[in-house]
Amino acid sequence: MVGLTLRNVAKRYGALSIINGLNLDIHDGEFLVLVGPSGCGKSTLLRMIAGLEDISDGTVSIGSKVVNDLPASKRELSMVFQSYALYPHMSVRKNLAFGLQNFKMSKAEIERRVNDAARILQIEPLMDRKPRQLSGGQKQRVAIGRAIVREPQLFLFDEPLSNLDAELRVQMRAELASLYNRLGTTMIYVTHDQVEAMTMASRIVVLRGGKIEQVGTPQELYTKPQNLFVAGFIGSPKINMLAAKVSREGSIARVRVDGLPDFTIPDLPTSDQTLTLCVRPSSLRIGSGKVSGEAIIRLVEYLGSETLLHVVLSSGQVLLISDSGKVDYRVGDALTIGFDPADLHYFDADGTRVEPNLITNPD
Repeated sequence: MVGLTLRNVAKRYGALSIINGLNLDIHDGEFLVLVGPSGCGKSTLLRMIAGLEDISDGTVSIGSKVVNDLPASKRELSMVFQSYALYPHMSVRKNLAFGLQNFKMSKAEIERRVNDAARILQIEPLMDRKPRQLSGGQKQRVAIGRAIVREPQLFLFDEPLSNLDAELRVQMRAELASLYNRLGTTMIYVTHDQVEAMTMASRIVVLRGGKIEQVGTPQELYTKPQNLFVAGFIGSPKINMLAAKVSREGSIARVRVDGLPDFTIPDLPTSDQTLTLCVRPSSLRIGSGKVSGEAIIRLVEYLGSETLLHVVLSSGQVLLISDSGKVDYRVGDALTIGFDPADLHYFDADGTRVEPNLITNPD
C-alpha cells in the first residue's frame, strides 16, 4: 500500500484554469472520494494522478516519489472508467489476462492473478462468457477485475457506477466497499453523487471550481460543514436554508427569521447583521421545538419508512421536513413546526461557518 501527496497542483488549458493550486495528502490505505458538481475538476484531477493529463504546476508524489514525468504505465496504479471498455471478442478470462500478457508475465503468474481476481469478485462462473452475455453489473465487475489483476499500489475509479440503474448502483456500492475492506489498498474514487461519497468513503474531498472546499470524514462533513456550499451539497434530503437578520442588545444577539419567532444567542462570534441558518430536514420537529411556527403542507412525498413534507411558512419560505411514514399527511393541512437552535448550522454573510458558544431558549 502507498499514499499520495499533491502539492500546489494546477491544471490550465490556455487561459482557462481547471485546478487551482491544490494541496492534498491521501493516506496510505484509505478510501478517498472526490465529490463535487459537474465541471469542478474532479475527473481532471484523477487523470493527472493517473498520468493521463499533464500537470501545469505543482507536484504529484506516489509514496515519496515525484511522478510528474513518469508515464501512466510506470505509476503502478490501475484505473476503472465510467465505460466498461471490454474487448467484445474475448472471454472474461481473456479480458482479465490481456493486460498482463503485454507485461510478458509467465502463464502461471497470469493464471494465479486472474483466478484470484475472479474469486474476489465472485465471477468464476462467468469466465468463459463474452461481454455481450453479461449484465451491466457483471461487466463492471470484469472491468474492476482488470484493475485488480495488476496488483497496483493505487486504485483509481472515475464514476464507475454512473451507467448502472438505481438498484444495481446500490448493490455495486456495497460490493466496492466490501472489496476495499478485503484488499486494503489505497483507493481514490470520483463521483458527482454525494450519496455514493457518504456511504463508501473513509474521507471525502468536496471540490468546487478546481478548489477544495472541505476535507473530512462523512460524519464531519454532515455535522460540521465549514461553508454554505458544503452544507447544501452534502446530505440527502437537502438541507434547509433560512435568511436571518441579527440585532444586538449588549452582548446578546437577537435572531429574526420571517415567519418564525425571534430567539437569542448570548455569544455570537460575528458582527454581521445577516446570517444564513441551515437545518437538516430530520432536525425539524412537528408540533414541538424551542422555536415554533405555523406552516402549511404544500407537497407530501411518501417513501414508506419516512415521509418528506414540503411546508410553507407565512413568509413564503418553503422548508423540507423528514418525518416517520406512520402519519397520513394531506396537502393543505396546517402544522406547527419547530426546532432547537442548538441543531442549527450558522453561516456569516460570507457563507463561512460560525459557532455560537451557547444558545438560550427563545424569548
